Parts: sequence; C-alpha cells; structure tokens
Amino acid sequence: MAAAATPAIAALVTAGVPHEVVKFSHDPREQSFGAAAVSALTNAGDIAPEQIFKTLVIAVPDGLAVAVVPVPSKLSLKAAAAALGVARAVLADPAAVQRATGYVVGGVSPFGQRRQLPTVVDASALRWERIFCSAGRRGWDVAVAPRDLIRLTDATSADILA
Repeated sequence: MAAAATPAIAALVTAGVPHEVVKFSHDPREQSFGAAAVSALTNAGDIAPEQIFKTLVIAVPDGLAVAVVPVPSKLSLKAAAAALGVARAVLADPAAVQRATGYVVGGVSPFGQRRQLPTVVDASALRWERIFCSAGRRGWDVAVAPRDLIRLTDATSADILA
C-alpha cells in the first residue's frame, strides 16, 4: 500500500474511516484559508458553507486543545473552554500550533496530529451526513461523517459558536 499523502489521510485509512479527499486550487498569497475552502467547495452548489469546518487550536490552562467549527461561524472561546472543562481559552500561537500538530496554519487537520489534543466539535456538525475539514494540507479537504470525526478524535460535541 502506498504511503498516505498526509498524516490526516493516513489516520483515516488506518482507522478504516470512509472519507473523500477533495483538492482545490490554493493561492499561496491567500491568508483566509477557510474562506478560500468555502469559495472553492461551494461552487458546484451541492455543499453548503456551514458544512465546511475549520480546525482552530486554542491554548487552555493545561496546554492546547482543538475546536472544530463551521468556517462561516465564530468560535466562542468561553463556550469552548466550558465544553473542555477548563476556566478559559485563547487562540494559540501559530508556532505552538505547528509544533504540537505537525501542520502549518491553514492546513491543520483534526486527524493525524503529532499528539492528539483534547477536541471539541460544534454540535452543528451533527446536522450533516458529511462535513469537510482540512486533510492536512492547504488546498486539501476531507469529507467525513461527523460521528466518525468525533469518534476518531475522541471529541466532545457542544454548542461552541459565538
């Protein structure tokens, strides 16, 4: 079997999770990675913007954690902290994100991180048969069933939108 293109895809293959990798053109000058994914993936009309999720790494008192939320939405750091059972959370420093996950900002996947971080997925994910999140590389997303995402990352599901 050939090596997977990213640790995220390798984790999905190893776990036997059904998935579909979707690649799209990524402009290296673009800094709004989620918006670029929404623009590229919703062009065909069969994918809703709220079905495309971003992976945000947050700093909590004991280290780092992950919040997975729809791209068009804003994360409530207070709600994410509560869902993780901690007092507070702030967005993590990009260098710390890369060290902890092994991914560059804009390509952080909830799957295949160097060290699996505590994860909370916004409950809106459960409305969809499948959602899209980063496959571990800018311009690559992976479609998965939200319950598989939650199971594979040992995540909590909660309302974490602002």
